[in-house]
Amino acid sequence: MFVSQQVDEIPLFPLRTVLFPGGVLPLRIFEPRYVDMISRCMREDIGFGVVLIRKVTEARLQTDATQPDIFEIGTEAKIIDFNQADNGLLGVVAEGRRKFTVEQTYVQRDHLLVGKVSFLPDEAPGEILPEHAALVDVLKELSNHPLVQKLNIVLDFSEARSVSLRLADLLPIEPEIKQALLQLRWPKERLAELARIVDKFQQ
Repeated sequence: MFVSQQVDEIPLFPLRTVLFPGGVLPLRIFEPRYVDMISRCMREDIGFGVVLIRKVTEARLQTDATQPDIFEIGTEAKIIDFNQADNGLLGVVAEGRRKFTVEQTYVQRDHLLVGKVSFLPDEAPGEILPEHAALVDVLKELSNHPLVQKLNIVLDFSEARSVSLRLADLLPIEPEIKQALLQLRWPKERLAELARIVDKFQQ
């Protein structure tokens, strides 16, 4: 069972993408509500929440009050870099921080979804055991991919929390499976589930 550490209000960014603590998420922003959200986050040095949309459609483009159905567990994102592209899009790089549970939501006048969230405790670090060696090898292989290297992700191959989060982040699996991995509380549970997923890949 999750134990909350802190309750706060943060803007939410519903996506068909799962962000993990320590993960890196490049975004291209064009909707006014999200451009305003990013501007405020940068100005006030605050984060926003990335939450997975349950359905296939991305966060709505129309201006009605309908909001996507989202999972309750998400990750706080902190902006670490940005740039203005020639085509007018705002390029942002965000880093995953704390996990949270969405307790309540409401919609602002600009149609931005805001969540009242309970931040969750950081996962405890742990040792990588010999039985996890195959998972470490998979993560090392993924980390050598040119697209992954461009993200400049921090990797610690000797620490269970780091390996479990980064492998869940980088494996090419469905967002719903990533969400299930995000919601696990203990690195050893996530590593066990990842071992089953990797075994299926290799069959």
